[in-house]
Amino acid sequence: MAFLGYTHEQFPKWVKKVEQFPVFLYILKWVLIGLLVGGLTGLGSALFLWGLHWATGWRGDNQWIIFALPIGGFLIGACYHYLGQDVVKGNNQLLDEITRPNRIIPLKMAPLVTIATIATHFFGGSAGREGTAVQMGGAIADQFTKIFKLDKYDRKLLIISGIAAGFSSVFGTPLAGAIFGLEVYIIGRMRYEAIFPSFFTAIVANYVTHHVGHELGIHHTDYFALFFDGLQIPEMTLENLLLCVLAGIAFGLTGMLFSKANHFFGHLFKSNIKYAPARPMIGGVVLALAIVLLNMNHGLDYSNYDMKYFGLGVPIISQSFTVEMHWYDFLMKTLTTSFTLGAGFKGGEVTPLFYIGSTLGSFLSSFDLYNAIPIALLAGMGFVGVFSGATNTPMACTVMGIELFGHESAVFIAVACITAYMFSGHTSIYNSQILGSPKHVGQENEKGNTLSEIEVIREAEKKHLKTRHDKDEDNK
Repeated sequence: MAFLGYTHEQFPKWVKKVEQFPVFLYILKWVLIGLLVGGLTGLGSALFLWGLHWATGWRGDNQWIIFALPIGGFLIGACYHYLGQDVVKGNNQLLDEITRPNRIIPLKMAPLVTIATIATHFFGGSAGREGTAVQMGGAIADQFTKIFKLDKYDRKLLIISGIAAGFSSVFGTPLAGAIFGLEVYIIGRMRYEAIFPSFFTAIVANYVTHHVGHELGIHHTDYFALFFDGLQIPEMTLENLLLCVLAGIAFGLTGMLFSKANHFFGHLFKSNIKYAPARPMIGGVVLALAIVLLNMNHGLDYSNYDMKYFGLGVPIISQSFTVEMHWYDFLMKTLTTSFTLGAGFKGGEVTPLFYIGSTLGSFLSSFDLYNAIPIALLAGMGFVGVFSGATNTPMACTVMGIELFGHESAVFIAVACITAYMFSGHTSIYNSQILGSPKHVGQENEKGNTLSEIEVIREAEKKHLKTRHDKDEDNK
């Protein structure tokens, strides 16, 4: 192990005999790197959140801008087509570089995705913010590979730390961010040697974002203070346990639906529109028309348009903790977000997943079956449960639920997240995730493949079975 130009062999013999000496060097190295990566990512996230806050507020005061969605879409598409084809894969590119390293992630990924995401929200698209912060963190982190002359092993830990820093800082959840970085790239496995770099960098990034954000006048939503402080969490009885499992099944299937819808629209646009900038432009036309159609009672009086299914949707998320939502709210958000991102607009999927999950949980509270579970708890379970199903990160989502909603709800949150993870199948919003451990028996043949490769394998198996069936029919 090299440290500041010195190898292990260059230190005195008595030092080398100390068992913890290599660990000490390891900690020192990652403290230094973590301060740099976490500090820069935290600063970037704070500025990004400030820009996002401004864009959302400006659009709310000037809703005529939604009619310019096609223009915004074309500009975003053109930026990536002419300037960013080598970073267009986004989050999947980060996962690829961890599991199958190829080359240093270009730093331009960070400004491109930041500007494109703010533009998406400025014009009225339905997207999130996690993808932006994660890409920013990963791109910034990977630049230190050359600076510190890191080997392939350390480079993987570096990108994991960058992902953790981005997630932690954008949501204000350092523990969940650290675990997300460890968990997201390979399903069912964790790389424990990355624990210290991931946690340290995530905590630094969150600290910087919190303090810089305070100076800029932005802050994370305090869900615990708003909805869970003083809430009477019910006892985890056998009946409530079964209700949590049922809710988790609904959350998992919804996460799977979102993932499939996301990939469906992405494939639809790419296979039918060859010129990349035209995809979000045409998508922008459809989105603008959809907004008008959903507000037909207002005619062209755009100042009174209801934008509840577009943008980040944080007010609706907050509302779902106290008000029973309609059955179609989570479906509409699934449709608008998957279409927006599939068309080529930029942003994350996670905040829309929070919206989808919290409104679904809120809707479940309308059933008499769930009278024993408070609406805020059901919304909180859905908030992280659908996210767990769509990203295959049950541990990160469970910890996130505890960080946001308090430890009293931990058992309910954990059951919902784990069940959702199991029922979402081998699907994800991240096609580059590798299946490290199958979710249940009978799927061992898919182990070690990315989710996109698993789709190809399954299609080939279907064709093989169909061919064999046709031959059997011909022989009869």
